[in-house]
Amino acid sequence: MSTPLPTQARVVVIGGGIVGVSVAYHLARRGWTDTVLLERKQLTSGTTWHAAGLLTKLRATYNMTLLAAYAEELFKTCEQETGLHTGFRRTGSILIARTPGRWEEILRGLSMARIAGFDVEIIDAAEAKRMWPLMDESGIVGAAYLPADGVADPTESTLAVAGAFRKRGGRIFEHTLVTDVLIKDGRVTGVRTPEGDIACEYVVNCAGMWARELGARSGVRIPLHAAEHFYLVTDEVPGLAKDLPVLRCPDDTAYIREDTGKIMVGFFEPGAKPWGMNGIPEDAQFIRLPEDWDHLAPFIGLAARRLPLLNEIGIKLFFNGPESFTPDDRYILGEAPEVEHYFVAAGFNSVGYQSGGGAGRAIADWIIDGHTPMDLSEVDIRRFSPFQVNKRYLHDRTTEVLGLLYDMHWPFRQVETARGVRHSPLHARLAAAGACFGEAGGWERANWFAPAGVEPRYEYSYGRQNWFPYSADEHRAVREGVGLLDMTSFGKTLVQGRDAERVLNRICDNDVAVPVGRIVYTQWLNERGGIEADVTVTRLDETTFLVMSAAVDQTRDHAYLRRHIPADAHCFATDVTSAWCVVNLQGPRSRELLSRVSPADLSNEAFPYMTWREIDLGYAVVRAMRATYVGELGYEIHVPTDMVQHVYDTLIGATDGLGFRHVGYHALNSLRIEKAYRHMGHDITDEDTPLEGGLGFAVAWDKPGGFIGREALLRRRDEGLSRRLVVFELEDPEPLLYHNEPIWRDGELVGKTTSGWYGHTLGHAIGMGYVAAGAPGAATPEWLLGGLYELEVASVRFAAKASLRPPYDPTGARIRA
Repeated sequence: MSTPLPTQARVVVIGGGIVGVSVAYHLARRGWTDTVLLERKQLTSGTTWHAAGLLTKLRATYNMTLLAAYAEELFKTCEQETGLHTGFRRTGSILIARTPGRWEEILRGLSMARIAGFDVEIIDAAEAKRMWPLMDESGIVGAAYLPADGVADPTESTLAVAGAFRKRGGRIFEHTLVTDVLIKDGRVTGVRTPEGDIACEYVVNCAGMWARELGARSGVRIPLHAAEHFYLVTDEVPGLAKDLPVLRCPDDTAYIREDTGKIMVGFFEPGAKPWGMNGIPEDAQFIRLPEDWDHLAPFIGLAARRLPLLNEIGIKLFFNGPESFTPDDRYILGEAPEVEHYFVAAGFNSVGYQSGGGAGRAIADWIIDGHTPMDLSEVDIRRFSPFQVNKRYLHDRTTEVLGLLYDMHWPFRQVETARGVRHSPLHARLAAAGACFGEAGGWERANWFAPAGVEPRYEYSYGRQNWFPYSADEHRAVREGVGLLDMTSFGKTLVQGRDAERVLNRICDNDVAVPVGRIVYTQWLNERGGIEADVTVTRLDETTFLVMSAAVDQTRDHAYLRRHIPADAHCFATDVTSAWCVVNLQGPRSRELLSRVSPADLSNEAFPYMTWREIDLGYAVVRAMRATYVGELGYEIHVPTDMVQHVYDTLIGATDGLGFRHVGYHALNSLRIEKAYRHMGHDITDEDTPLEGGLGFAVAWDKPGGFIGREALLRRRDEGLSRRLVVFELEDPEPLLYHNEPIWRDGELVGKTTSGWYGHTLGHAIGMGYVAAGAPGAATPEWLLGGLYELEVASVRFAAKASLRPPYDPTGARIRA
């Protein structure tokens, strides 16, 4: 007799793949045993069952590496708890490059692996051949051996985790379809199945390919789309060693592994085939799609050059199964901004088996503790814009995304598909001026401007790309003359109501109870004192404020704000991003340019730094905000969308003799790094406090009513810091910094860079990164600045100068000029 479905539970996990069972297991392991897992068919029957079983630890970033690395520990633990076999074997892996660009990418990745504490070994082609005798080693530029990687059996290991969940009191119900998530007053109250409803406090949508459609029934946007994903398995190979490392050949779009005496070859090819455009049948399980030799033939040919045996041996299995992919090739975790207590863990871009164990633990910790266990902003569901669930958009983007895992991960690389969705009204004018556009938050933004006769097109490398000198000219124009940057994409939230000041002052760590006309730079903190948002708040009138966010943070910041408005408060938050454009004038001659088109008094006395005024500009009336993210005198001109073309034309017509240039976001990056302005999501995250991030000047410690996170911040201040954000300047002008470069102090690894780029004014690369001193109170200025520092770039160390002040204009005199 089957066990009846319970009528209530604390948490309901939807989906019985590796991700779902990991979430459930980790909830139970921490004592939340009143957790129910519902699977529409059988455990693993979605996509887990046909995973290749690779456990590759090194990912693109440090925290993603930590999540992937946890799988080995999880499988070993669950095997011990249940006695069930997981198939785990530590085989190691070989990563090979056949181009110089790929080799530099690998070397940079190895530097990050050292931060995570992994053993890595650089080997030559001959050694790679010795370790994988069937391989053709010709054309190999470089190779690396990662001994900590491994393989496991996807089905057996998932069942072991499920068994460990059951042993801890958890309940699993297979063949139980969730038809809807029940919601009341914006919060989860339960789930509905054909067998009855289950009341619950939390839901975790781990439904894989079905997650988007399930979420849509509750108004939750989950942008993912399925695609056909291929691998081959050969006939048995006599004498094939069982302990061969996994051979990863990204330049050949393939990985190769031993598989029970046979060879498996899997592919991450460009030009992928989206699948399930009109929905995936709810009763589908263990899906196998038709073979497509024509599609895969060119990539089989590439793999056969590396493994000539493929030209001789028979193919036992041509496997084609669907996987789900997201618009940016990063998976989706977190609480949905639309519904409280509705969590999502889906869209794993074919790394779900590798990362699902760690991701499941992260979601469980997030639910129980009420906050993330680490910075997860790069996979946070709140990073997306609402339009990105559009089916056609997802279909077209998916053709590109599947291949990105093994494609080159060039700095500043831009996606090419499903572009041109969100435009500033100035787009055509900027294009005519030579703009090369990138994408951020779905917006088309000018990243750099090509001079006359030069095609605005990227030529990627890890060195100085083709646009480097043009961006340098833009940079110098801002430092010496005046530049114009279209910042329309920045998020804009209007906060209104009798209680707007009180609500915002509780959320902001700085004091926003300021006179009308003032602009306040502030952070929003969590209860641990970590930074949730980095914004400016402008007081427009007694009951109205404007909050400005980065384009990619608008969904996150808007959701955070709405969640922290008390139900009884007379306070309303409205996203007005598309109603206003922002034309940003920056540079020592910006005042002169603005005075040519406006009769307003722009003197320091009448218009000081961090204030705004309503002024006439041409025939328009605009808000001029005196603020900067580049470290110069400047004005952010806020213009109603219908007037911005006139304002732009008026400004451009008045630029003669001022050293004017259009400016793109790459120049903005080089300008801000010289001033050590922090970048949210990189230099400051929810793991970092304002004290550690060097933003204590923006904390109003004693304002009435306090602020969220104040008590934790006071404790951190009293006990002293164990880590601190430090600014570094390389002494050698040649290397370029991006992020995740190891920081060495007196020969000891003490941290990693959070962001970096080249400072054209200073003539060398600049980076920022947290330096760990050990015990609380140890990260004093004297200790931080007392060591000899090196930054590791592509496995080579370079001397660096450390500072706690901006390298450029450390006193801030230029912004107040």
